[in-house]
Amino acid sequence: MEINGHTRTCGLIGNPVEHTMSPLIHNTLAQKLSRNLVYVPFHVEQGQVADAVKGAYALNVLGLNVTVPYKSEVIAGLSQIDELAQKIGAVNTLVRVEDGFKGYNTDMPGLYRAMCSEGIELEGEDVVLLGAGGAARAVAFLCASKNVSRVYLLNRSVDKAQAVAKEVNEKTGKECIYPMALADYRMLPDKKFLAIQATSVGLYPDVDKAVIENRDFYQKIHTGYDLIYKPLQTKFMKLVKDQGGNAFHGLKMLLYQGIIAYELWNQLSVSEEMALEVYEILKENWK
Repeated sequence: MEINGHTRTCGLIGNPVEHTMSPLIHNTLAQKLSRNLVYVPFHVEQGQVADAVKGAYALNVLGLNVTVPYKSEVIAGLSQIDELAQKIGAVNTLVRVEDGFKGYNTDMPGLYRAMCSEGIELEGEDVVLLGAGGAARAVAFLCASKNVSRVYLLNRSVDKAQAVAKEVNEKTGKECIYPMALADYRMLPDKKFLAIQATSVGLYPDVDKAVIENRDFYQKIHTGYDLIYKPLQTKFMKLVKDQGGNAFHGLKMLLYQGIIAYELWNQLSVSEEMALEVYEILKENWK
């Protein structure tokens, strides 16, 4: 593409950002959709997030993604925030508006679109959610909003699981999140579950670990979805498959959260056919 005086800029702020695959998603979309747009990563040091957002607005940046560790900290510097992002308490996409940036969370809609793409349904499902950190908290909100039957929220610290369950149940007006200690998984009802792995256990380079190692847990799982996308097969996924279940990694979630951000910035819709074309390019370039 030709970069000229009409080229719009989008980017990613975080620390670190050197590993990101987001430029591949957005620059591929720009090329395929003939948009005069370029996407670049911006390494932002601790304590400089507010300055980065102000600077991006002054430089006429069209939009930004936000990654760790700034998804909550960035909220203070926004002029507006979407209702879903407000509930979750985390923002990963900034869209330029008249007086600053509006914050959105496209991680959870991205996860939902990724699951739909894989034929996974949430409505009426019984879910086991592993973890009680920021990602798990957001998944719990998603599950509640999509009318799951129950979410059994398993975490090493049951106090943290209880806090997340209480918050999500209160904010959504539903009593569908049930906290449990990770070690008590044998107390789960005798049925098959959709399991969502929302911890960092198994993330590269610690690829030989799973948050639960015991195989009897995986006999309860009909489908496992790991938010991790590196490696493309985590130990969690392998254990699910070994017990006859289906298992998926988080690369499509990465793809769709980026696509939704791109749609917000450019006020357009990306077709499923094009999304899958970009997904194939992501897999080809995965390292």
